Amino acid sequence: MAFDYRKLRGKIKEIFGTQDNFSKALGIGRVSLSQRLNNYSDFSQEEINKAYILLNLSKEEIPEYFFTIK
Repeated sequence: MAFDYRKLRGKIKEIFGTQDNFSKALGIGRVSLSQRLNNYSDFSQEEINKAYILLNLSKEEIPEYFFTIK
């Protein structure tokens, strides 16, 4: 199953400027983040939990940023 991360990418750019800056704050590598955003790997529950806090999202917004199906 592939997820649509366009909204997540936009929020990352809005808050962190670059995916590299976000990946560092999230505690994963730039390549690992890219793999997740391109549906080659999945976000872990721990990563989603940390990401929604870093991106100033509410818990209610998690599905629209991380689970929108393509």
